[in-house]
Amino acid sequence: LRYFWAKKPRAPEKGKSHDGSRFPRHERSQRQQSPQPHSCRAVPRAEQSTAEERAPTSMALAGTRASLSSCSAAAACSPRPRLHALPAPRRHYVSLASSPAAASRGRTRRRRLLVRAARMESTGVSIGFRPPEFELPEPLTGRLWTLDDFEGNPALLVMFICNHCPFVKHLKKDIAKLTSFYTEKGLGAVAISSNSIVTHPQDGPDRMAEDAKLFKYPFPYLYDESQEVAKAFGAVCTPEFYLFKKDGRRPFELFYHGQFDDSRPSNNVPVTGRDLSRAIDCALSGQELSFVQKPSVGCSIKWHP
Repeated sequence: LRYFWAKKPRAPEKGKSHDGSRFPRHERSQRQQSPQPHSCRAVPRAEQSTAEERAPTSMALAGTRASLSSCSAAAACSPRPRLHALPAPRRHYVSLASSPAAASRGRTRRRRLLVRAARMESTGVSIGFRPPEFELPEPLTGRLWTLDDFEGNPALLVMFICNHCPFVKHLKKDIAKLTSFYTEKGLGAVAISSNSIVTHPQDGPDRMAEDAKLFKYPFPYLYDESQEVAKAFGAVCTPEFYLFKKDGRRPFELFYHGQFDDSRPSNNVPVTGRDLSRAIDCALSGQELSFVQKPSVGCSIKWHP
């Protein structure tokens, strides 16, 4: 009976707590407005669309992260490829002593000469230098020429040239034209080749005679086999020009030792012979040089090995 007649606890009235005290007005408004944690509410359409748009993006990001993690795991597990160096190709050298030709010569090795072309400038000779005496053959005619053969000329042009040098080839035609013009005015001219035919057979006497015929040289083209004349002049390159003049009965003295002109085989400057022609004009007319002499540039003289 006590159980049935016991008073059941009443639910608090609206705006009151269990002990009967009233809530403040602002707490009551907050309780009325705040939703229950497990209550259902209607979601606006804008929030639904935003959620739907975010869903595929989050799924794509999740898939990308999964693929990256799988790739990194596979790369970590897979062995790193090894790089193998290819063997260098072998070169087979045949010694001269083991060749049949060497065996037939009694196992003697042939001496090989290494020839290198060098570009040089004419230097080492001062103005007033007197030409040394020489006696050299002319391969074209077989005649011997000496310095005394030019005593009757007021000026003498001595040129050191050759057949193969590209600097000489660049000027051959113009050298022939210039000397042909000035020999009619009293200039004496002679060309000398002192290159070794051991290293450069194309500069031999037979080829010299062919060049003299081909370009119609108006001067004798002499062969200095011993190279003593080139050393006496102090010549070092081809082409190299020595212009001597004399006053009356006095011997020849060096008046000009320089270039033909500013043209070179590779600078595209036209060949004029300006420097040498001006020097010859001054020598024949008895005037002094009015310009600075520039050294001649060409291939080095090929000395005997």
